[in-house]
Amino acid sequence: MRLPEIYEHSVTNTGIVTYGIELEHSGLKKHKVIRDRDPDMLERRAMLQLEQWEEQWAKKQARQAAADARVAAQKEKEQAQQEAQDRTDAAQQRLAAIESTLHDTLAHDDTVDWESLKDFSAFPDDKPKADLPLKPKPRDQPQKPYARADKYKATFSFLDHLSSRRKKVRRQEARDRYNADVREWQRKCERVTRANERREREYRAELARVEADHQTALDKWRDAREEYLVKQRARNDKVDEHRTRWQKHDTNAVEAYCDIVLSRSSYDDCCPQEFEFEYNRDNRMLLVDYQLPPPDALPTLSEVKYVISRKEFTEKSLPVTRRRKMYDTLLYQVTLRTLHELFEADTVDALDAVVFNGFVTSIDKGTGKQVTACILSVQATREEFEAINLKHVEPKTCFRRLKGVGSTKLHSVTPVPPLQTLSRDDSRFVADQDVIDALDEGDNLAVMDWEEFEHLIREVFGKEFSGDGGEVKVTQASRDGGVDAVAFDPDPIRGGKIVIQAKRYTNTVGVAAVRDLYGTVMNEGAMKGILVTTSSYGPDAYTFAADKPITLLDGSHLLHLLERHGHKAKIDLAEAKKLMI
Repeated sequence: MRLPEIYEHSVTNTGIVTYGIELEHSGLKKHKVIRDRDPDMLERRAMLQLEQWEEQWAKKQARQAAADARVAAQKEKEQAQQEAQDRTDAAQQRLAAIESTLHDTLAHDDTVDWESLKDFSAFPDDKPKADLPLKPKPRDQPQKPYARADKYKATFSFLDHLSSRRKKVRRQEARDRYNADVREWQRKCERVTRANERREREYRAELARVEADHQTALDKWRDAREEYLVKQRARNDKVDEHRTRWQKHDTNAVEAYCDIVLSRSSYDDCCPQEFEFEYNRDNRMLLVDYQLPPPDALPTLSEVKYVISRKEFTEKSLPVTRRRKMYDTLLYQVTLRTLHELFEADTVDALDAVVFNGFVTSIDKGTGKQVTACILSVQATREEFEAINLKHVEPKTCFRRLKGVGSTKLHSVTPVPPLQTLSRDDSRFVADQDVIDALDEGDNLAVMDWEEFEHLIREVFGKEFSGDGGEVKVTQASRDGGVDAVAFDPDPIRGGKIVIQAKRYTNTVGVAAVRDLYGTVMNEGAMKGILVTTSSYGPDAYTFAADKPITLLDGSHLLHLLERHGHKAKIDLAEAKKLMI
């Protein structure tokens, strides 16, 4: 601490000198004047006063710091607690959204507005504007000399008044001054005129250049805008064309429309929202292979707390039982929601039935490798699905009522055979298209002689059952291209008599053939019936077979079965139809 300078305060009548020192403390806002006769004592007293003030100031600062710390700590605590609450609210909202996956879509119209798919945006680039130069303001002409101005008046001296000749000379001198200034004025006017003309020429040249550049830029802008509008109209025309093809149940158009419908559906981030379609125009059935999330993809956070004593956040996760239940429920809801959205969006009656196969890609706990498996599958006709009130259903119960197949515990990711499988990746199977992809010694089963077809079926099922000691015998052949055979499975638990019937058809197999097979199974006392066709089945056929001991194998299944036992073949229905004309 530095003391202020000591000054002489006063001198008494007796000559005694008194000294003073002025002290102040800005923090405490204190001021004091100390006086003493002894400068040393005065300095000591001043130092003691300053030390006292500094001690008071330190205590005050400490109290303020402690108060500030308490406020900061309280604020930090409140902020942390608010953050914990915000994270908890976000987690709860996310969990609630997952649990209401089905209900969230019921208030939304899933029909695609075709006009919304069009682009009506204006050309993005602004129309170019000409930055025209400012027209120069002409410079003013100088003012003409005023003939009657004093400088142009003749002035006469005393002698000039005595001589007329001298007066005449003075008058002439005045006129000469005026004429000289007029000539100078004329020269200046000419210079100003020339300068104005030059500036006008420069302005017009610059204006012409700017206007030419602007016209060039304007032409380019108009060309670019027209090109943009032409492409825009072309894209919009394609939307109209696609809509027309969709209205006519064109296969590609229907599949693309369904892709748009499901892609616009909003799900939690844990859902991959990946799917593939196969549309059968003949029976108006849509097959959907839908990628579902694995169990560990779902969020587990349920609550966040802030522990004051440790100044850290702690997270609470859902119990395992609730996680599993939430996962199973989500998958059932996604299944029903997908069926709902597809049927609701179909305003042109392109879909009579939808088959939903739910696939999950996860890590096999036994091998540690990534596997993809179908864990649930269901088929629903429009009529039966629209009779369901989704607002009040329990998802799993509704799935079972639709005769869906799947493990009772979907979280176990247990594979199940899909009711139907996509066949588009098998180039050997060509439905309603003039495409032939011959493989090694491949025969078109759809045009195969019915007797050769009969023995082929017997042989492939013979190999299928021979591994377990079973055998297949042809019982009779029918002239419509079908074959009746009986397989005997010796297994004491699951074995028994199996009736096999084949339909070498080019058209969709209806429910009548399935009813006939079921009657044969009952009459023969068989444990099961298998119907094989080179084509496909209608929705009513799958519906009838859903709760009966009947397996329906379409052309794609047959080709895979043949290949598994070493037989290469193809099915080209278009070629078969042409040959039958």
